Amino acid sequence: MNLLECLVGLALSLVLVAPLIKNSGEFIAKHVEYEKSQSLATEADRALELIGRAIRMAGYQNAKSPISSGRKNTASSDFIRVQKNSGYKGSDELLVKYQLSSGIDFDCIGNTLSKERTKNGMTQQGFLVDRQASVPKDMRLNGGSLICQSLDRQGRLQNTTLMNGVDLLAIEELPANTGRAFRVRLLMTDGRSINKEFERTFASRNLL
Repeated sequence: MNLLECLVGLALSLVLVAPLIKNSGEFIAKHVEYEKSQSLATEADRALELIGRAIRMAGYQNAKSPISSGRKNTASSDFIRVQKNSGYKGSDELLVKYQLSSGIDFDCIGNTLSKERTKNGMTQQGFLVDRQASVPKDMRLNGGSLICQSLDRQGRLQNTTLMNGVDLLAIEELPANTGRAFRVRLLMTDGRSINKEFERTFASRNLL
């Protein structure tokens, strides 16, 4: 086999192999995008479940608590509050309060709630979106950070990052004949090509 035959054989091999390499690259890129999309969906589901659990508990008053009788006429707005356009990219902020139940309760970061983690006999949880901390200015952001607000063992408010990739948190109270219901929307992003919206509706069990 002379040099010319080698060059012709090499050229033919490249013609045959190039489409396979291209297809493999596209497949890998789509698989990576799929994995990112699934990860965002999992994170969104976790965040919505935590927010929903807080909304359902808002305003709960333990009948065995000595301070319950003094709070029977408390306005429901004192137990759940939505502050519009206060966070990252105009995201909303949610704050809920409720008493401890007779069972085991957890806050939004998994701490077991106790009397030490209350203020004026009420536990408190909040959700907001803030700009990611410790990110260099020239680095591309993949959305903001979903922050959980809860009380520490001294009853002081603490902020803990739950996840990144949240581009928007929107909370809208729905009209209802009885009770209070809220539509919660999360826009998740990888900061590049993936932008997915997730929405769920939750109703409070304890507010009129």
